[in-house]
Amino acid sequence: MKKKILLIVVVALVAIQLYRPAKTNPAEDPSHNLKAVAEVPQEVDAVLARSCNDCHSHKTVWPWYSNVAPVSWFVISDVNDGRRHLNFSEWSTYKPERQQRKLSELCEEVEKGEMPLKQYVWIHTESGLNQSQKELLCNWTKAEQARVTARTGVAVPAKERGGMQPEQKK
Repeated sequence: MKKKILLIVVVALVAIQLYRPAKTNPAEDPSHNLKAVAEVPQEVDAVLARSCNDCHSHKTVWPWYSNVAPVSWFVISDVNDGRRHLNFSEWSTYKPERQQRKLSELCEEVEKGEMPLKQYVWIHTESGLNQSQKELLCNWTKAEQARVTARTGVAVPAKERGGMQPEQKK
C-alpha cells in the first residue's frame, strides 16, 4: 500500500512538470525604462536592483527553483503580478499621474514592510530592506515626485499623498 501511494506521488510530481507557464524577460526599450526619465542615484539604483527588479522589471533573474513545479507556478505568478502593478522597464510609458501614484505607493509599501514580499525575502535574504534603505527609497520617491511635477506640471494629488489608491490603467 505504501509503495502504491509513493508511486502515485512520484508520478504526480513528474506529471505536473509538464505544465510550464511562460517565464519571460521581454526585450527592454531603454527609452521606456525608469532611468530614461527619472534621476536615479546609484545607491537607489542598487536597492532597486537588489530588492525590486526581479518582480518589477524585465530584468528578472529566474532562479533554479523557477523550473520546478509547483513552485515555478507561484514564482511566475508573482513576477507577472509585480510587473502588472509596477514595471520599471515601462516607466516612461506611464502617464505622469500614474508615475506620481506609483511613487507614493512604492514609499508606502516599503514603509509598511509589504515590499519586497516576505516569501521573496525568505529565499533572497539580501533583498530585505533596513530602515535606512527604506528612508533612502522614500526620500527618493518624494524628490522624484517633485521632478515629475516640474517636468510635466502634474502634481501629486493631495488624496494620494497619504495612502494607496486602487490600480488604474495608464
